[in-house]
Amino acid sequence: MIDIVIEARKASIGEGMNVNRILPFRMRRMVGPFIFMDHAGPVDIVGQDPSSSMDVLPHPHIGLSTVSYLFGGQVTHRDSLGVNKIIRPGEVNWMTAGSGIAHSERFEDPHTLANSKLEMIQTWVALPEKDEETAPTFENYQPEELPIYTDKGIWMRLIAGNAYGLENKVKTHSPLYYLHVNMEKGHLFGLPDKHTERAIYVAKGSVEVSGRYYTAGQMLVFNKTANPKIKAQENCTLMFLGGEPLGERYIWWNFVSSSKDRIEQAKADWKEGRILLPPTDNLEFVPLPEDRSKPAGSPSPQALS
Repeated sequence: MIDIVIEARKASIGEGMNVNRILPFRMRRMVGPFIFMDHAGPVDIVGQDPSSSMDVLPHPHIGLSTVSYLFGGQVTHRDSLGVNKIIRPGEVNWMTAGSGIAHSERFEDPHTLANSKLEMIQTWVALPEKDEETAPTFENYQPEELPIYTDKGIWMRLIAGNAYGLENKVKTHSPLYYLHVNMEKGHLFGLPDKHTERAIYVAKGSVEVSGRYYTAGQMLVFNKTANPKIKAQENCTLMFLGGEPLGERYIWWNFVSSSKDRIEQAKADWKEGRILLPPTDNLEFVPLPEDRSKPAGSPSPQALS
């Protein structure tokens, strides 16, 4: 029923900001088109000034869409398209890198963050080969644009794609689903059944599946024929995700592609300044990491979004 259980690994994306890294994993690189997943926080920032130590400086991407989803706090996104957007909880922020984009994520207003906890999920969605060189875009979707389903003991928001008869206008490039699900203790819920690859990530709490227990920081990847019931052992927060596989992808640092040569080109483009910096955040950036000839598939610690 369960193909693999992935344990989140600790990773640092900068001073003061540690994350749980779930994907990619050496024994399971992707789930549907999802090739990367980080869970940052919760970070208790009371009494701290996050404006410098936790910032993610301008850095590049190709061949993917980044998806930012917050449970708490706020982040300022700036990119080379000129977008300057404060990201808040419950919104979907979908940036398609395509042929190349640079962006930053900064924590600039400690007063608005006081007495809260910063917590966010970052995923990367690989693009189909025909879309890998598409023009970069950024779209923000407000919570009221995202359908919500409720039942006894269940609350669910569709972030993107389609599942359980829900759809929204979040633009995707391949068939997928992505949901934020809250379950109350003792209640049961099933997986969507119209997608080839399916997984749940336990963000908070614990669940039971077929008599076994799974806790926060674990991703459960199910086989194609599984029809499990997920039982909440306590109040819990889950991320449901999956979709149709796209085929092999290579990942190095912040670059994703179906071609190793394209990743080499992206390295050169960033090093030589051919990927533009955000016009309102262009005084510093993350330099290209030293290539120590690791196999493609080992993102650097700065790889959050």
